[in-house]
Amino acid sequence: MTDQVAGCFSARVAIRRMATLIGGLAMLGQMAVAQTAPPSSGDIAAQCKVEPIEYRGWQAQRISNPWVQLVVVPPNGGRLMQVTFHGHDFLFVNPKLAGKRLPPTEDQWLNYGGDKIWLLPEGDDDEQHWRGNSDLIDAGEFSFRTVSGESGCGLELTGPPDPRTGVQISRTIRLEPDSPHIAFHAVMKNVSGHPLEWSMQSVSQYDTSDPQKRSERNREIWGFTPANPASAYLNRYHVRTGPAENPSASVREDGLFTVHYSHLAAEFWVDSPAGWLAVVDGSSRYAMVERFRYEEQKPYPGKASIIFWTNGPSLRFDGEGAASLATGQEASPFYMEAEINSPLCRLYPGESCDLRTDWYPTRAGQEFQGISDAGTIVAALQARKLGDGKVRLSGNFGVFFPGKLVAHFYNARGSAVVTLPVAEVRPSELVLLNVETAPGGDPVRVSLHLEDEHGLDRGALQEIKILEGAQP
Repeated sequence: MTDQVAGCFSARVAIRRMATLIGGLAMLGQMAVAQTAPPSSGDIAAQCKVEPIEYRGWQAQRISNPWVQLVVVPPNGGRLMQVTFHGHDFLFVNPKLAGKRLPPTEDQWLNYGGDKIWLLPEGDDDEQHWRGNSDLIDAGEFSFRTVSGESGCGLELTGPPDPRTGVQISRTIRLEPDSPHIAFHAVMKNVSGHPLEWSMQSVSQYDTSDPQKRSERNREIWGFTPANPASAYLNRYHVRTGPAENPSASVREDGLFTVHYSHLAAEFWVDSPAGWLAVVDGSSRYAMVERFRYEEQKPYPGKASIIFWTNGPSLRFDGEGAASLATGQEASPFYMEAEINSPLCRLYPGESCDLRTDWYPTRAGQEFQGISDAGTIVAALQARKLGDGKVRLSGNFGVFFPGKLVAHFYNARGSAVVTLPVAEVRPSELVLLNVETAPGGDPVRVSLHLEDEHGLDRGALQEIKILEGAQP
């Protein structure tokens, strides 16, 4: 990657981008269950729908099923303006621009909020950098059509051809019929008559204001992604904007890059190869996991696959070298951006490349330890033999799909001993697992899987050795 790409952001661009009820388990233990039963799969399939609504003054489209609601405003850059899961709103919506739609311009940034597609590298050095602001890419009017079928329902959005960058952006936003899983498919097409090279960037602005007092920040917002053990960056992440010694960001002993939202303009680049990030609200215990496919053999802009931006006052120096905090118009909103980058795409005329991302709203807390194929890990799985052939399983998790947790037990030779269901679960409730089982067969290892309502194995939460003896 060239120094030019790594330093692609201009100063102007960098500155402005600023309970559960415990229920009895019908086995030998307990876990947390909700007070209401999950909707049946038949009801969900019938209720997955797209419909026009008015949202905060905008004429919008709502994609919904009983698990989640998405609000899309096609005229404002095809934005996904809000995601609501179990009554919790995830995204920042700028109250100063609510209901407004202003003409696209390269000379001003109109931060409506929400989630959108941008381009990299960013800056105004030459034609190979996207100048940004509210041009056709950010704020052009997108056409749309409804898509629906057995796999779910959603919108296909198409932006206008942009003569400045030579590309046209389209993307599909779809809900599965029976879960809160949100699938995105963004496509960038070269509509010019010459070769181009750009990266697409999924930019999601998460609301970091205190829900009880919007004029103050939520002090329990966290961003996570695995750091690269062989990182190209000195500290396994790069501070692109803001003070280099920023206590908000660090790499934990377990290898997770962590940013704790503070109201200060800062941007952190991470060359994570893991293919996921998470934004966690420790106060409400809601979390969003964003997943993507990392392409190891392809170059990423500035080597970064993931970027976190914390909005707030920016650190500036005057001509005499005196430092001060600039608190301009864009410094006051409380939000944190989670950004996923595609590899740089070299496109000849008429060619396209794409970026697929998947979002999983679920539950977690600041004790967050990571994710698996099936959900979030809040307190790691533990398994201990209690005598009389019983094994106690415990741990706290968020899950991506409604269904049941199933324990797969294995003996010392690796042979399956037995498979036992241990809990009914759903994404809207934190799983507090504390259950005794009687697998028999002297197992030494257990893997905890999530099976959805159709019996499909969605993968393991964790696989561990079974310890001998009760915990002291």
